[in-house]
Amino acid sequence: MNMMMTISKTSLLSLLAAAGTTSTSEAFCPSRLVVVNRGVVVHHQPSRTTTPTQWKAATIDETTTTSSSTTTTNGSTTSAELTTWECNDEAECVEVPACDEEQCRTSLDVRIHGEWYDLTGWRKAHPAGDHWIDWYDGRDATEVMDGFHSDKGRQMYKRLPKSKEAVVPALEATVAPDSDTQIAFRKLREELEEEGYWKRDMVHEFKLLGIWGSLVIAAAVTAQSIPLLSTFLLGLSFSNAGWLGHDYIHGVDDFANRMRLFCPLASGLVPSWWSDKHNKHHALTNEMGVDEDIATDPFLFQWPPAPENDSPLRKIQHLIFFVPFSFLFALWRFDSVKAAVASVEQKRPAAKEELYSILFHYFVVFNLFPVSVWVPAVFMSGLVSALIVTPTHQSEELFEDYQPDWVTAQFESTRNAVTTNPFSEWLWGGMQYQLEHHLFPSMPRNKYPILRERLQKFAEDNNIPGGYRETGEWEILKMNWELYKRVAEADPVPGSPPSRGRPGQLGAIMSTNTPGAALGQAVKASGL
Repeated sequence: MNMMMTISKTSLLSLLAAAGTTSTSEAFCPSRLVVVNRGVVVHHQPSRTTTPTQWKAATIDETTTTSSSTTTTNGSTTSAELTTWECNDEAECVEVPACDEEQCRTSLDVRIHGEWYDLTGWRKAHPAGDHWIDWYDGRDATEVMDGFHSDKGRQMYKRLPKSKEAVVPALEATVAPDSDTQIAFRKLREELEEEGYWKRDMVHEFKLLGIWGSLVIAAAVTAQSIPLLSTFLLGLSFSNAGWLGHDYIHGVDDFANRMRLFCPLASGLVPSWWSDKHNKHHALTNEMGVDEDIATDPFLFQWPPAPENDSPLRKIQHLIFFVPFSFLFALWRFDSVKAAVASVEQKRPAAKEELYSILFHYFVVFNLFPVSVWVPAVFMSGLVSALIVTPTHQSEELFEDYQPDWVTAQFESTRNAVTTNPFSEWLWGGMQYQLEHHLFPSMPRNKYPILRERLQKFAEDNNIPGGYRETGEWEILKMNWELYKRVAEADPVPGSPPSRGRPGQLGAIMSTNTPGAALGQAVKASGL
């Protein structure tokens, strides 16, 4: 049945309301639905409350279907027919009819720096994938836009079409206004950009690369004569390569772009897979059911689960935590190989280069190191890396709902580690400044230490709950272990949020739907 079927507006709203109140184990509720019925555009916005999700609807624009028109302006159309946009990879958009013989495309609106943009046509052209656009449908994406994109990208979005004037009041009515903290943060970012905080210190960069190269060479030289030492050195090199690759994939400057393939070459991790997984963690930090970095069950739980999601391993997780920690890099490597092959099949940008880089990595590893050296080195690097990345978030606030104030959420969900010696300072790979990194992910890591006092003052001036959080490197590990122990000793909690695929959350791990897809599911479920 096509999308242009005749359904009365009242019955369609009832249908959507029924779809919105489905049990949480079955329903996935997008941020907004736009449906077309005889020229009437109806927007639906779910409340921010927890399940069951309630829909509220408002008719915001009425049109009549006439002949189509095509324009290349970013302003509103003069045609009376419902239209949408198609864009290329340079954000050049053309207005086209929204409906064909089978279906009508929905609008997809995102707020950036106070302006609403219709990203319907841009979602498929978006280099990082359409899922990113879908997650922010009907939401503010200012900090994500600024934090993850180059100067070119931050100029390109301004060429995208603005949301229709009739749509904007309904959108604004359902989205939290920019908080004073968000506004102050944007001002701080502008100041840091003007002061050159994104300019790389190439001496520092080559020093880090030199340390990594020395570890690899030393590990290769000792692989046959002192295999235990070789394993230790190779494990350190893998962890170090992961941090360096992490820097370059986050980076938005020319040097970082040229070094993007360092990650698969040196650590066997694919940049596109890493970006999809890791940037989602940055955007939706500690959001239950959304952030994959806290979806570590059935081996490790950060909160008591519902009985149906429980595992016997939870009761001993504080005793065996080092086992799943050690598997971290091995699992990431496995996921990277799968993602590299899938990216080639999907014809994603640079997919073949990433796959060839991974193959070269394993060719070198297999030829320079015995299995008895490189396999334990992979597990050692996983343990080291997990001990570093997990305590900086897991002991802090966990969120059951979407957090519209991204800045405050980063402060509340992140804790820095205070290192005590030069080796630890190097080993942590910049992650000891986790808050600085989360607020400014594309900033070179050597700038983080000098940013510390500014963020402390920012937290104080803006009354951030919990302020600027930092703890000694050993104490923060103890805090994380104590969390695992508390959760291990707790009873299951009926109704506790699942760690993945949470209904009602855009960007949920197990399912991500566009508004149009959700409408299709509602129509299908109705039996019409």
